[in-house]
This record gives sequence, C-alpha cells and structure tokens, in this order.
Amino acid sequence: TAIFFAIGAVTGTVLSFQLGLLWPSFMEWAGPIIGLAFSIEGFAFFTEAIFLGIYLYGWRKVSPRAHLAAGGIVAVSGVVSGVVVVMANGWMNTPRGFTIMDGTPINIDPIAALLNPSGLLQAPHMILAAFVSVGFAVAGIHAWLLLRHPGNSFHQAALKIALTVGGISAILQPVSGDLLAKRVAEFQPLKLAVFEGQVRTEHGAAFRLGGVWNSEKEEFDYILEIPYVLSLMLYLDPNAEVKGIQSFAKENWPPIGIVRTAFQIMVLIGFIMMCFALWAAWLVFKTRNVFQCKAFLKSMVLASPLGFIATEMGWVATEVGRQPWVVVGYLKTAEAVTPMPGLTVPLVFFGALYVFLACIVIWLMVRHISATPKQFEMIPHPLSNKPV
Repeated sequence: TAIFFAIGAVTGTVLSFQLGLLWPSFMEWAGPIIGLAFSIEGFAFFTEAIFLGIYLYGWRKVSPRAHLAAGGIVAVSGVVSGVVVVMANGWMNTPRGFTIMDGTPINIDPIAALLNPSGLLQAPHMILAAFVSVGFAVAGIHAWLLLRHPGNSFHQAALKIALTVGGISAILQPVSGDLLAKRVAEFQPLKLAVFEGQVRTEHGAAFRLGGVWNSEKEEFDYILEIPYVLSLMLYLDPNAEVKGIQSFAKENWPPIGIVRTAFQIMVLIGFIMMCFALWAAWLVFKTRNVFQCKAFLKSMVLASPLGFIATEMGWVATEVGRQPWVVVGYLKTAEAVTPMPGLTVPLVFFGALYVFLACIVIWLMVRHISATPKQFEMIPHPLSNKPV
C-alpha cells in the first residue's frame, strides 16, 4: 500500500504539470466546470495520507479496532479519489452543467457536471476493474509462492483474500459493462458502433466477434456474426435499430481499427477472468480447498497480469474512441492541445520518468514479496490479548 501510494503521489504531481503544460486550452475551458472533482480528489488524497500514516506506523501503538478503522478509511479514500477522477473523465464524454455563450461556458453547475450520465456508470466499472486487476495480480503472486512453498498459511490466507476480492469483482464486471454499453449507445452511438463493428445502420443488428478493419473498403474483414444479439443486448428487442459507423460524418470517425481491437481484447480478457472466478468458486464448493489444485495455481500465475492489460485496453478504447473530441461536441483535441513546438522533449522526459518509476516499483515489490514470511506467525498485539 505504501509503495503504490508513494508512486501515485509522484505520478499525480507529474500529471498535474502535464495538464497545464500540454493541454492549456482544455484546462482554461473545462477547469471551472470539473474543478470540483479534482478538489474532492485532493481532499480524499490527504485523508488517505493521514490515515495511511496511522495504519503503517500505528501498528502495535493503537488498538486493533483503531488500526482496522484506519485501514478502512484508507481504502474508502482511495475509492473516492478514483470515482471522482473517472466521473470527470465521464464528463468529457457526456458534458453537462453549463451553457455556451460566444464559445465560452457560462452558468456553470459543477454538481450537474460531476453527476454526468457517463461518469455515473464509468466510475463503478473502473473501480471493479481496479479490484479485479489487483486481486488477480496478488492471487497470482501468492499462487506462485504456494507452488514453491505448499502449505504456507500466510500465502493461503493472502490467496483467499485476493481471490475473494478479484473473483467477485470479475463476476460483477460484465454486468457493469453491459449497463455502460447501453449508456454509450444512448449518448455516443458512433463510439458504440465502432466498439461493436457496426458499419451500417440496421434493425436486428448482429453481435460481432473478431474482425480486421479494411480502410479501403470501409468494412471489417474476417468477422463472425451472431444475428440479432446486439439489438437484443442493447435494447432488449431483437429487431431494434442500431446506428452504424457510416451514419456519421467521416470527419468525426475515430481510428476504427485501434478502438475495435482494444475493445475486443478487453472483453475477451474480462470473459477469461470471469471464468477463472467461476473455476475458483467451483473448487471451493467441490473440494473446499483451492490450494491443492496445481493446475489452478499455475493458471493463476499466468493470469496475474490480465487485469492490468484489460484495464489499459479499456482506456484505449474509451479515449481513442472519443476522438476527434476531447469534450464531445464542444472542444476538439486539436484545439485543446498546446500549440508550442518541440513536444518531443517533454514526451521523452515524462516517458523516461514513468519508466524509471516503473522500475522502482518492480524492484521494491520484488524485495517486498521476497521478504514475506516462510510461515505466518500469529503475533499477540501488545494492546490486546488476541493475536493479530
């Protein structure tokens, strides 16, 4: 927790500089509208920092209940930070809370902006994605350690917790994704058409798997269609109309191949992770023990990075899928980015910084994992007669 909090603080500071340096027009235009979200995020961040100090350094100095409460506040603060930032991003997809006069937003209502239609569903989708990603990563690490040290109660307990968090989230994630897809179909039909490979407007639209975008023919090659399923999924009506890519001005098309591929990878990985969660549940129900199934443990090791890959693909799909807009319908990306030349320099600098931070995280995590106890010891808490 401390490692990732520290790295998050550094990368968040860098990100604030990037917004000001690289996107000055966007910040000037949108800052007064979405500023509330970042204010709440800052408050949640400092709350998290305070109680993280108690959680880390108050061990054996405060009561077990106070220590647990501090950890709970850290978790809730982290979730709040993520929620408000994602809701600000949702505002970029479905902008609300202002009117336009001479190209400038006026009559600003930051609450309405924060509670925008996309953000209300993007936020739980992202929080579940975070729980799935971290849950599977932690489960994979402890599955690998259990293969090396069978019967270690420390790693068994850690695997149980990680599988519970990641598995439940993986099962709930398709439900969240379905609700979000319906919202995208309502407010961003072009993005939805690209996601689903829907080239032409039609009734009884098919659900499509795979496909390679052919820009010359403006068609998808090598695509598998399941008739009527997309209309049924989006509108609960197998004959409902679904708008296609060709129904929109070509100048507003995003990079179709990139968006479609990223979306397909995200969905495929999400399905695989849900299957892993169901496999774990079946093992618990059938044998009451997942630790004896080496095939499952080995598979969990291989699956440990899948959540992060799916999350990255999801962000590629939603951000590239919004192009050419940075605020849909109001501000284009080309208008929001800085006009200053020489952007190669900050690109290389910030890229190198993130690579350096990634190396630091990997090094610290390897040391942290290597230092885990060979056998979990129940140490009595000095302020309590109960073990902790």
